[in-house]
Parts: sequence; C-alpha cells; structure tokens
Amino acid sequence: MNLHEYQAKRLFAEHGVPIPNGEVASTPAESREIARELGGRVVVKAQVLTGGRGKAGGVKLANDPDEAEKMASRILGLNIKNLIVRRVLIDEQAPGIEREIYLAVLIDRAKGLPMIMASAAGGMDIEEVAEKTPEKILKVHVEPALGVRSYQTTYLASMMDFPRGLWRDFHKLVVGLYKCFQANDASLTEINPLVITGEGKLLAVDGKMSIDDNALYRHKRLDEMRDLDEEPVSEREARMNGLNFIQLDGNIGCMVNGAGLAMATMDIIKLFGGEPANFLDIGGGAKAEQVTTALRLILSDPKVEAVLFNIFGGITRGDEVARGIIEALEQVKPEVPMVVRLVGTNAAEGIAILAEANMNTAVTLSDAARQAVAAAKGEAR
Repeated sequence: MNLHEYQAKRLFAEHGVPIPNGEVASTPAESREIARELGGRVVVKAQVLTGGRGKAGGVKLANDPDEAEKMASRILGLNIKNLIVRRVLIDEQAPGIEREIYLAVLIDRAKGLPMIMASAAGGMDIEEVAEKTPEKILKVHVEPALGVRSYQTTYLASMMDFPRGLWRDFHKLVVGLYKCFQANDASLTEINPLVITGEGKLLAVDGKMSIDDNALYRHKRLDEMRDLDEEPVSEREARMNGLNFIQLDGNIGCMVNGAGLAMATMDIIKLFGGEPANFLDIGGGAKAEQVTTALRLILSDPKVEAVLFNIFGGITRGDEVARGIIEALEQVKPEVPMVVRLVGTNAAEGIAILAEANMNTAVTLSDAARQAVAAAKGEAR
C-alpha cells in the first residue's frame, strides 16, 4: 500500500526526520488560508500516488497567499497519469536549497536485508541515475539486530561530500528514517530530495512510503490511510473479498489458486505469444462465491478476449471451483471463450460439471495456454 507524500512525511517526522511545516487542502480557499498561516511563501503540491508530478504541472511555487490560491485552483482537478488531484499539500518553501540528495531505506531481496540507498544526484529519477551513472548510487546493508551504525552513515556522508558539520545530523536523520521503516513494516521509505538548506540544515522536502500489505493487520492506523479514490475499483473489490488481484495490460484473463502458480501461468501465456490481462490468486481454500467474484472482476475488463483457469486442487476443491465458474457464467453471461485446466482434489467431479456446461477443458497447462492464446486471437482450436 502506497501513502501520499503528506502521510509519509508526517510518519517520518514522528521518528525525528525534519520536514517543512505544511497542511493539506482540498479547495483553493483552504490553500490560501494555509499559505497565510505559513507566512505566504509556499510550495503547492498535488497529492496523487504517482511520480512525475512536477513535469505534469502538479508542483508550483507561490510567494503569497493569493498566488497559492491561484496555483491550487490550477492543480486541483488536474489529471496526472489518469489520477485526478483531489488534495494539495501546502508546504513552507525551504529557505534556499544548496544541495539535493536522494535517500531511501528499502529491502534488498537478494540479500534478505534492509538497505540504505543514497545518492548525491537527488531530485532526479533514481532509476535513470542507476541506469546511466550507477557509480553515483551508494548502498549499505543494515543488520536488523544492530540497526544503523554510525560508521555506515559516516561512509555515506563522506562519499557524498557532505559538510563535516552535518554528519551528526545526517546520522540522526538516517536512523529516524530507518526506524520509521521498521516500525511501520514498510517496504520503502524514500526522501527525494533531502536538501541542505541555505541555513545549513537538513530538510526532507518530499517523501514516499510503501507499506507491506501483509503487515497491515498490525497497523490499523495505516490501513485507514489507504486512498480508496486512487485504488482501482477491481483491486478494491478483490481485496474486500479476500482475493489477490492486479490488473495488467494484456487480453487473456487468468484465474489461478496460488501466487507461484499464477506467476507460472502468466509466464506460459507469454511463452505461447499471449499477454495476461491480470494476476489473480483466489487462494488455497476458495469457495464458489469467491470464484464467482473473481470471474466477474476478470470480465469487467473490456480488453479481456479469453479466460484461462488454472486450478490445482489441494485445499481448493475442483467441484467448488467448477460450480463457481458456472454460477459466474449465469450472472455475467460472458461473450469470450474460456479454457479450464483443473487437476487435484475433486478434479474429476469438477470436470464433469464443466462438461455438462460445454466448457473447454485441458489436461496440461501447456495445452490450456495454447487454447487460450488461440481463442484470444480468434483462431479455432
């Protein structure tokens, strides 16, 4: 789950990371009042869960409350990468910016450890920096039992040519960012840029934070921060029904039980020249009603031209899945071809139910994928 900038920075501040004073507004008038309270010189920033806000016109400087109101009226309602701006963050302008630094804490999955990543090329697209000038990316790994050590932040500060007088403050800031990462079960806490102001202070003028969905049961407060307006309707419905669903750009819908099997199914679809329209894991004990919901979600995508079911019955019973498919067909009445590969627990019963409904079935995943790709292309079996 991704957080908005204002949410991320407030969490950073709880752990001692210095951030600008600021408040969120949903109208131009509110923006004007906040700017007045902050002294007039502010930055007006669109709050949407995507990058590239500045290039899209979603970040503007204002030198007085009237200008802040004017800028907010331009930004509110703006469409940025198909997301509508409904809130703006009104922050104090940093008192002069001497340098911009990139700083983040994230998981290095290859090493199985948290990692601090830093670069003197702050304010830029970090992926572009990593691709074109990887030597500018600094990395240190953190042993969770020990936390961030002073020698690690000293190394980062010295390699980025920090003023010696800021090394202690930088250490405190990195420790705070790491503690925020750890305390909230985050997968990413990022500041881009972290600036050195004209007053010689460190300030996190932007913030990004991603929370591990699997840990949200421990963080009711964080779960309540979820922006439902920016969550795809299909993914929201899936989450509420206990399904793991991510919409993709292809045209072959996938319904699978098990995350690993779902990944393998998408891979084999691509192997045979197709493109998956979604990742959908119905889980290990899905019942007929969940299968019905899942199929409705798949078919709600107008790009879907065929559907592939790949069910390996363990806890999930094949006959339950088959009944769910039939129930869904009765409710949705799809016009796209479907292929079912069903093996494992009660597979024979499930196949018999599908045969009565004249559903296409396959014994192997390869055969099922070939059929689904051909069907999506309008080819005969």
